[in-house]
Amino acid sequence: MTIENVSVNKSFGGWHKQYSHQSKVLNCAMRFAIYLPPQVSNGEKVPVLYWLSGLTCSDENFMQKAGAQRMAAELGIAIVAPDTSPRGDDVADDDGYDLGKGAGFYVNATQAPWNRHYQMYDYIVNELPEIIEAAFPVTQKRAISGHSMGGHGALTIAMLNPKRYCSVSAFSPICNPINTPWGEKAFTAYLGKDQATWRDHDASELIRQARQFVPVKVDQGGADDFLSEQLKPETLVAAAKVSGYPLALNIHQGYDHSYYFISSFIEEHLRFHGQYLT
Repeated sequence: MTIENVSVNKSFGGWHKQYSHQSKVLNCAMRFAIYLPPQVSNGEKVPVLYWLSGLTCSDENFMQKAGAQRMAAELGIAIVAPDTSPRGDDVADDDGYDLGKGAGFYVNATQAPWNRHYQMYDYIVNELPEIIEAAFPVTQKRAISGHSMGGHGALTIAMLNPKRYCSVSAFSPICNPINTPWGEKAFTAYLGKDQATWRDHDASELIRQARQFVPVKVDQGGADDFLSEQLKPETLVAAAKVSGYPLALNIHQGYDHSYYFISSFIEEHLRFHGQYLT
């Protein structure tokens, strides 16, 4: 597959690059960002952390605001940040920020008009890694992380594919989307009214039934405005107790839902993944 370089910036001895490509899975042009640590300049292949962003974000938010490059350079880890949804004039959209463009929820839509483009699960799990591993000096060792909607995506994708990912982490994830306003709206639109199909994309439901465990780290801000209504981390804790899943979930008092929170703890997450990637 042909990918086109959009921008290049040097950072901590490595390179931040943006690329565009035509996605066969999503039936539209897509953009992703990749940080290649300085080790690749020495001929090394490096493992990859996939970062999934939250509602309204693109590939740029994490790369510009999280401050992850310094630690990624130290550990020798590439970071790939895809967009959060399909884009384009013919891609279905909604007036709300929590559905449509910028809000793909990392599922494969089955309902019209969304099913023509919104196949974000297949894009993240299959198409994008194939592109990355063919075009860049990386290994097949993968970890996955994300924030909010992206935290939901990271947790569910890792739990559905425990052999593909060495580790998973999340900041402020939507832990129980089948019982939250964001999740109910998105899942009804993308997956239909049969709520039995929703459970395959709910981290609390998946962790309750888990038999294979991926190392997991979750951090949540105690002053997050979305904590009780949309995120519900207590459901994840309760589910982990049922299956015996070794969940590490930390509540940080005073921190909110923003990138101020993410940037405060991103180095801990990268070190966590480094244990399993390197």
